[in-house]
Amino acid sequence: MTQHRIDPLGALVTAVGAAALLWLPFVVLKPNRILPGDARSLIAVLPPSTTIACLACLILVALAALAMSKPPVRLAAALLGVIVVAAAISTAGDVLTPPGNRVVRVAPGSGFWVLLVAVGLMATDAITRLRPRPAARVLMLALFAAVTLFALAHGTFDHLSVMREYAVNAGRFAHEVRQHVWLALGSLGTAVIVALPLGILCHRVPRLRGGVLGTLNVIQTIPAIALFGILMAPLGALAAAVPLAAQLGIRGIGAAPAVVALFLYSLLPVVANTVAGLKRVSPAAVEAARGMGMTSWQVLTGVELSLALPTILTGIRIVLVQNIGLVTVAALIGGGGLGVFVFQGIGQTAIDLVLLGAIPTVALAFSAAVLLDAVVETMNRARQ
Repeated sequence: MTQHRIDPLGALVTAVGAAALLWLPFVVLKPNRILPGDARSLIAVLPPSTTIACLACLILVALAALAMSKPPVRLAAALLGVIVVAAAISTAGDVLTPPGNRVVRVAPGSGFWVLLVAVGLMATDAITRLRPRPAARVLMLALFAAVTLFALAHGTFDHLSVMREYAVNAGRFAHEVRQHVWLALGSLGTAVIVALPLGILCHRVPRLRGGVLGTLNVIQTIPAIALFGILMAPLGALAAAVPLAAQLGIRGIGAAPAVVALFLYSLLPVVANTVAGLKRVSPAAVEAARGMGMTSWQVLTGVELSLALPTILTGIRIVLVQNIGLVTVAALIGGGGLGVFVFQGIGQTAIDLVLLGAIPTVALAFSAAVLLDAVVETMNRARQ
């Protein structure tokens, strides 16, 4: 007789999802963007027929999480859960928003976020069990992004508070996204140009390694907001003393201190991973290359850096994800980016405006991690 074991993660996801449905508000209906609202459960806001259909689908998802061991089935169930939760919050926004009313806000409640995290965790677990190839993971990310963007462009979530905030700030949202990406990528590119030769030097001259890595470790321990503040004084003095620097945009506030701080934060992971990658290169491979008559430069570029590249890219991945998050703080010193919405929302006690900046930041960091992970894994597979 076959015994069906209960999946431990499925049990956790089911318990968390059930608790969210029973005890946490699914939406919060607010008279405007600032005032506190009225918390309501999923059952209280949806029409009876929609509620029954939604709960039936969520029960199927829970059963699959508890009893199904096949990854494709678990992934399909998790995606069903995501669709149901998204459709429920969209329907709640449509039901609770009076026709023509542009003031009332329907905000996703804690129950919605907990349910979304639960089904998202189930989907992540299913993808991990499937062990898809890098190209398949990138395709999954692209499909999810395409569906999400289509739903947003179609107006599926227009009655939700976050999209109301986007409608108000649409004119500058694209600009701040570009600024956010530019700060993250610009500081990363500059850091790679400096850190890669520095890492090679630390590998070739071991006595320099301790001092360089120790100094970069000290920089890494400085809190971001403190480092931004420290850089404001010297950069402001430079702008005052050198008019050309001010004309180039180097000032005590703005993008300049943000780029410099992010550049300094980016050095340690790239230098450390360059050293680690070069140390892992087989001495036999280096000697074989020299035996073939290759010059030192050819050995470095054609053998050592080529073999160390996956490890170096892992450091670059760490830096990019780190920088995408740290750019948010740069808004405090006028650096721009999505942090502008985060800190404006905090100042105005408007959580929906905070989410307008926070959600795209998380999406950018997650996408960058998936893409660079795929690149690193592809290179490792090619060497096997």
